[in-house]
Formats: sequence, structure tokens, C-alpha cells
Amino acid sequence: MIQITLKGGTVKEYQEGISVADIAKDLSMGLYKAACAAKVNGAVCDLRTVLHANSEVEILTFDDPEGKKAFWHTASHVLAQAVKRLYPSAKLAIGPAIENGFYYDFDVEKPFLPEDLEKIEAEMKKIVKEGIELNRFELAPQEAMAKLSEMGEPYKVELAKEHADKGEHISFYSQGDFTDLCAGPHLMSTAQLKAVKLLNCTGAYWRGDASMAQLCRVYGTAFPKASQLEEHLTMLEEAKKRDHNLLGRQLGFFTTSDLIGQGLPIMLPKGAKVIQLLQRFVEDEEEKRGWLLTKTPFMAKSDLYKLSGHWDHYQDGMFVLGDENKDSEVFALRPMTCPFQYQAYLSKKRSYRELPLRYNETSTLFRNEASGEMHGLIRVRQFTISEGHLMCLPSQLEQEFKSCLELAIYMLKTLGLYEDVSYRFSQWDPDDRAKYIGTPEQWDEAQSVMQKILDHLEIPYKIGIGEAAFYGPKLDIQIRNVHGKEDTLITIQIDQMLAEKFGMEYVDADGTTKNPYIIHRTSIGCYERTLALLIEKYAGAFPAWLAPTQVKVLPIGERQHEYAQTIVEKLKAAGMRVEYDDRNEKIGYKIREAQLEKVPYMLVIGDKEAEAGAVAVRSRKEGDKGAMPVAAFIDMLTDEVQKKTL
Repeated sequence: MIQITLKGGTVKEYQEGISVADIAKDLSMGLYKAACAAKVNGAVCDLRTVLHANSEVEILTFDDPEGKKAFWHTASHVLAQAVKRLYPSAKLAIGPAIENGFYYDFDVEKPFLPEDLEKIEAEMKKIVKEGIELNRFELAPQEAMAKLSEMGEPYKVELAKEHADKGEHISFYSQGDFTDLCAGPHLMSTAQLKAVKLLNCTGAYWRGDASMAQLCRVYGTAFPKASQLEEHLTMLEEAKKRDHNLLGRQLGFFTTSDLIGQGLPIMLPKGAKVIQLLQRFVEDEEEKRGWLLTKTPFMAKSDLYKLSGHWDHYQDGMFVLGDENKDSEVFALRPMTCPFQYQAYLSKKRSYRELPLRYNETSTLFRNEASGEMHGLIRVRQFTISEGHLMCLPSQLEQEFKSCLELAIYMLKTLGLYEDVSYRFSQWDPDDRAKYIGTPEQWDEAQSVMQKILDHLEIPYKIGIGEAAFYGPKLDIQIRNVHGKEDTLITIQIDQMLAEKFGMEYVDADGTTKNPYIIHRTSIGCYERTLALLIEKYAGAFPAWLAPTQVKVLPIGERQHEYAQTIVEKLKAAGMRVEYDDRNEKIGYKIREAQLEKVPYMLVIGDKEAEAGAVAVRSRKEGDKGAMPVAAFIDMLTDEVQKKTL
């Protein structure tokens, strides 16, 4: 007999060799039917897993993140099986679970059309109805590659080859007439996928490399209940209305050009104005808190990046100018600001009395993102960010980290984004030492310092193993976008490695030289991503203090043009962002257009207003507010802007 400790601490005895699925069945048939996967001794595994020793077991359902992943991963296999039934010549690439669903990449003669997706979805529903059991089996590497070659799956052969050198057996899952290379875990049967839906089809390159084959990527989602699917589809429809990549273009915030290239958005006047307002806000707040502005070059010799470690650890993400095999000097556009600001620190000898020293910069950065990763303003190849680096004494580290976090929280609250925030404490992976610089002792110290600070500040964080920067742990402040995906907006990092590498020192009170701690941080992160999240948060209807146009002046007819023009001048003199619509159109048409443009205030001017020296105020939020003197309106809007009312 073996002892099984269940979630909650209950201990039960079972025969050695029992499967996790049978344990779930013993606990309750309801739990067994809902089970998607399990955790055994903390590791996510298949329900088919057989136990031979005392273990801690947790049954995972669709309500658990790992359970959802197994559920959606199984749905991707059902998609692949349906495609192979309908299009036998299709070649399989990869099909993972993702946020809110799954996708599968196929190499097909022609991309799938909407009517093809309908046929595939219908075939998926047939497979679900058939209630096919999934079975796991393993093969030695050479056997696995031979089987995949025989199946005519070149992409799977390539994936299997990567495991061949390890000498480990390679796992497969079969369901009826379909077999796929996969580590799992998976559901017990296709019958659990009660509600499936294919969403769309896009192009994707094999391994995200534009030089490789272009594949057809089919996205879908699935749920245990039809009602859950309906709720999700309703959410997707609402997300479409707020999607910055659509709404931002419709409202004239940004555009793109094939001649310029992917991931290089063009900010139109409205988008540029919002970014300018955000930048002024950030720089003013940073200056109040003792940050000193620097301005550093957009590029540097490869020597700088070799010293920092970026050349070895980040070169694939950089735009390199030149060829080291041919050119005496090779340059690269900067992907981050830190090594440049270190040179500012090194411009003179430093005393402990100068610390903390806080450098900030509004930096334009360049990152060679894979084509499949880019989306609207969320992930781009060139972006602007308010980045800063703070050098401090060990005794100052906690207070300075706290002040960086407080500034970030203040920014997010002021922008109305704080309620959507989550925190991720990104740590190194000691089993993957090649990804990082520094010693285990340095990593343990940096992570324990950060953990102590976060716990002291009662920050509710999740831990991400292997997600640290190559030189130090970080706190990622993430915001969920309209599609349910969490995007990192703000990062605060503790670093004690790079100061040593760059020879950054200070003379301490006892006359000895020491390396400062460095805090890398952003205040609101990338301006393009912030703009995207704000467009989605407010559906384009920005609060007045951030709106690119705050007021639209709408004369009813030509008789009011002269008076309306004086109103425009008064508003501009008061610092308002105003547009004047003097077109010969009906006033109802002008009002509807201003509403579609999400302008916070409309000032309608007819004969009565002109005679009374007043304006008729229409608020986007409150509707008709009646007539008021223009001075009273200016005072009202000025107060709203100064208070940064949301």
C-alpha cells in the first residue's frame, strides 16, 4: 500500500500501481469527469500517471490554470486530427495551448478560407462526439524519428531530432486514427471537449523565422460547457470593439506602412499628442523625485554590448550594423539604455555621499522582434520608453526600490490602469546557468533582497522561474489586455552584477572602493504599449486631461462664425486643445461626428449663445449641461485637467 496526501492534507491509502485517474474516480465521479490533469509532488502530469510510492496528489480541473492548459492542448490535437482527416496531405508543425485557447500550425497547399474552418470545426465536433480515448506511449529517439518519417511529418522529425542527443525516450499521444508527438499532459477522452470553436486563421513562419516556410495557423478555443463558450465569444466581441489595433487606427491615433516595415508604427497627430502628454507627465514627476535627465546615443560599438553581456545573451534581438568578419568596427542600435547610462556614472570618480544617483532618460530603443510576435502597438521593433538607472548603497536599496515602486503605482493609478495590475517576481533558473551571468551566491543574494522588499511591502506576486533578465531578478508589473493576455508594462530590477563588470565604484566612508547596487526601472514603460492599453481601457474615450482634442467648437450656422472664432482663441489662450468645425453641415451631424471621435466636450454656439456671450456645453459623459459663460467652462475644464480626473 502507498499513502496519497491530497490537497488540503487528507491522507488515503491505495494499492501500489494505482493511476491518478483511478484516485480521482475513487474520490468522486464528478471530480473524475471534470479532471483535466494532475499535480504529483508539485509536478504537472498526466491522469494516466501510475504511482508506486507515497505521493502528494492534486487533481486539476478546468478551473485550474494547468488544467485549462491540458484541456486546450487536447483541443489542438482534435483540430489536427480533423485537418488530417479532411486534408491528408497537410503537414503538422506545432499546436500548443495559449492564453484563452489554442492554435495549430499546418503546412498546406492553400491557406484555409472561412468556409474551410467551418468544415474543420464540424469535423472536430464529430471527433468529440466519438469520445475517442487518448493513449500515451514512448519510443526511443531513433524509433520516434523513423515513425515520424514514415508518417510524412518533416516538422515533427525536426522536433524529435532535438531530443535525440539527450538519449531520452520521446512521448506520443494517439487518439483513434491520429498520432502526434507530444509531452502532454492530455485529457482522458475527446468527449470532455463539450464546446469547441475555431476563431480565425493567420500566416506564421516555422519557428517564427521569416526565412523559413510560411505556415497556416488556425486559432480556436474550447470549454467544458456551451454556456462558457458563449460567454467567451461575447467577451471577444466586446474586445474587438476595444482592440487598439482596430480602434486606434479608426480614431486616427496611428497607422502602419508596408514600405516602412512591420513593427514600425507611424504616430499620427492624435497618438503623438497623447504620447507627448504622457512623456511630460512622467518627466515632471521624475524630476520632482530627484531623477536627473541624460541623453545618450542611439547606437554603440559592439564593445559596449560585449562588456555588458548583451552581445552574448541578447544579440539575436538586436539590430547589428556591420560584419565582425569584415569591418574594423561594428555598431548596434541600442535595445536598452543601461550600458549607456553606466558611462555617465563612470564619467567621474564617485563618493558614497553622491548616492543614491538617479539617471532617467526618454529613450528610443530598437529590438529585432520575430514577425509572429508583433502586434499593433503592444510589441514593436522601435519604441520609446522612460527608462532609468539608480545607483545606491546597500543600506539605501530597500527605500529606493520602494520609491520606484511607489512612483510606478502612482502613475498607474493616475492613468486609471491600476485596477488591472498583477505582479510577477521573475527569478533565474539555476538549472539553466548558460542564460545568466554571475554566481549562484550573487543570484541568491539579489533574489532574497528583492523577496524581502516585496514581502515587506505586501506585494501580491507570482513567481516566474527562468524569467529573470540575464543579469538580475525583476518585478514585472503586468496589465491584462482586452484579449485576456497579460502584457508587461513596468519592470523594476535589482542588479549587482553589471556594476562589477563595468568597474562602477564609489569611495565609501572608510576609504575603501565598493560597487553600488543598481536598480533598473521604468515609470510607465513603453509609451506605445501604454497608449495601446489606454485606448483599450477607455475604448478611445480618453479622460479630458489626456484627450488629444479636449473641446470641439460647433457653430450652428455662418452667423455664429465670428463669435465662435473668438471662443476658439480664448480656449487656446487658456491652453486647451481645441478643434473648430466651421463646415456648412447640420449641427446634428457635427455633434454625432464629435461623439464618434470621443471628444470630451462640445461647445454648441447658436444665436442665443452668441447674444449672451455664452456657450452651450455638451459633455461626452453627462450629455447636455446647458449654457454657461466661456470663463466658467474654462475654469471647469482647467480644474478637471489639473486634478487629472478620470
